[in-house]
Amino acid sequence: MRPFRRALLLATACWPAVAQAGNAAPPAPVPSAPALAATLESVIVTGARNPEEPPVVGDARKRLSETPGAVSVISAESYEKRFAVALDDMLRDAPGVYAQRKWGGDIRISIRGSGIGNANHNRGLLIAQDGLPLNEADGFGDSQSIDPLIARFTEVYRGGNALRFGGALLGGAINVVTPTGRNAGYENQARVDGGSYGMLREHVAAARVAGDWDLYAAATNQTGQGYRPQSQQNLQFGSLTIGRSFGEDREVRLIVNGSNINQEIPGSLTLAQFNANPRQPAPGNYANDQGRNSRGVRTSLRTTWRLNDQTVFEGALYGVWKDLDHPIFQVIDQQSRNYGAFGRLDWKGELGGRRADAFAGVWLRTGDLDSNFYVNRKGARGTPTSISLQNADAVDVFGEGRLFVTEHVALVGGATYGSAKRDYLSFAIPGVAGTFNLKASKDYDWVSPRVGLLWEDETGAQLFANITRSVEPPNFGSLSPTGKGFAPIRPQKAWTGEIGARGHRGPFTYDITLYRARLRDELLMFSVDQDHPASTFNADKTIHQGLEAALDWKITDSLRLRQTYTWSDFRFDGDAQYRDNRLPIVPEHVYRAELRYDHPAGWFVAPSVEWAASDAWVDYANNTRTASYAVFNLNAGWNVTRGIAVFVDARNLFDKAYVSNVQAQTRATAASAAYWPGDGRSIFGGLSWSF
Repeated sequence: MRPFRRALLLATACWPAVAQAGNAAPPAPVPSAPALAATLESVIVTGARNPEEPPVVGDARKRLSETPGAVSVISAESYEKRFAVALDDMLRDAPGVYAQRKWGGDIRISIRGSGIGNANHNRGLLIAQDGLPLNEADGFGDSQSIDPLIARFTEVYRGGNALRFGGALLGGAINVVTPTGRNAGYENQARVDGGSYGMLREHVAAARVAGDWDLYAAATNQTGQGYRPQSQQNLQFGSLTIGRSFGEDREVRLIVNGSNINQEIPGSLTLAQFNANPRQPAPGNYANDQGRNSRGVRTSLRTTWRLNDQTVFEGALYGVWKDLDHPIFQVIDQQSRNYGAFGRLDWKGELGGRRADAFAGVWLRTGDLDSNFYVNRKGARGTPTSISLQNADAVDVFGEGRLFVTEHVALVGGATYGSAKRDYLSFAIPGVAGTFNLKASKDYDWVSPRVGLLWEDETGAQLFANITRSVEPPNFGSLSPTGKGFAPIRPQKAWTGEIGARGHRGPFTYDITLYRARLRDELLMFSVDQDHPASTFNADKTIHQGLEAALDWKITDSLRLRQTYTWSDFRFDGDAQYRDNRLPIVPEHVYRAELRYDHPAGWFVAPSVEWAASDAWVDYANNTRTASYAVFNLNAGWNVTRGIAVFVDARNLFDKAYVSNVQAQTRATAASAAYWPGDGRSIFGGLSWSF
């Protein structure tokens, strides 16, 4: 309790700053730093804007550099000349982010082991768009509605550094920011790309500014057959943004995003099936035409409004409608509606004659879901097997402040209070065994404090350290309701400490973070059988620790080496059943590197490698593991004119057969269908025209 009390005392330091926002003196000017020469898209450095990146991205980097912890910014420019179709392509060079595709747009994404055993989609990590969650109100979500071509930049807050969004999850937050008519970087854009396995994508966008008004509209159509049979996809994305400015730091903006996603699911294989032919689909998936088809519309009305010289308010109202048709072991038919409101005050000024800043806010959200299960008859609905209604509510109240006790050293304190509620109602279906009438409810609440230290010098180099508590209440999938009520699953808690450094020195740009998290009641999931693909249990004590590093070396004006390395040591801690075994799925060592040459004539060539340098465990018993692998790629492009560019993106050049992902097991056997094959050799190309 002693660390908790100390953290809570320091956390309250931010509140006086907010209280004095109305009469505080203007903030002291911050010395500017030398230009950041670099191109490492995932490193945050306080400094002058790089002329090679747009001002909107430079502003985001500067804002995130105030965080005493691991954060990143990924600009659209970093992947615009690659074939990026999902979140794993966008975040390829972000240190500490594990993002691997299983099939189509289904990405297993984890930061610091968040939701590590989750069988499908996302848990333990807030995925947001324009600061508002893509997750359902109970915390479950997926990233398939994100179109990389409709993203201006992406912010990554690793671990407890997501407090700005009210986040208190182990993994932190990923926030995708939609372009506007003012920052898109073009007035019109047309793009077409495609390649292997029948892949074809068309994209158009328009950006306009008319006085105080601006507009951005974009649409994408994508089709493909996939590397394996039963992998066909047909996707459409659209976005409309209308903004009205009322002066500096004052605007109101309407954002509407829509998606129509139809994808087949090839399924995971046994090891024998993978070794015989990694391209084959799982027999059950093929026979039952398994897939995931969803439609959704997301609307938000948001404002940024400067109240005075020291204080800015940012707030939003949002609503999301989603319809899901999901034939797997059964046909899942669900409709969900999620609503919420978000408000935050940002203040900069002086406190006791010292430079200071703070933010405080509240995040309210509610969601309801109508869920119906049916027997899967070759992808069509058969006899109903389950009818339920699920409702979730959540509230987060949060704040954080920085006080510069010297010109270069800031003390940081913050905290979040959270509460969550789960209500579940199911109905017995006449004549259908195993259905039941049930009404169940569960409430959770918690306080998560945070303390930190940030040092920065005149060049923009920074050292930071922090300690943060995270809490994750179970979602409905983890609670697994039965006729007896919710499963006895407890919330996951953790204390995470991290230290790190980031900056620029000579030709090097660096970002290094070392962290250690001690968890209680970690929510772990494993596959049971075909009819019960996932079950959740609470571990007793576990440890997640690791190193997240990125190094960008500008060897010459034309030659640059970009590298990221992640060490992930996730394990049980004296567990009665699993002792000190490692947790499955994430390889312990992952290294990525790209050597890029840019010719003055406007063309470039960039070979790269992704190396999972250690085996990955498949089961909690540490009985079976997958082999390490290295995949080599080649990217090249040419700016034909100022507005026309072409590229080629060749992947897995040596056609390496490898397992990209696994489904966690308690103890894997020869019959365990736990292995997702990575894509084989593939070549994509594209042409874009901006004018």
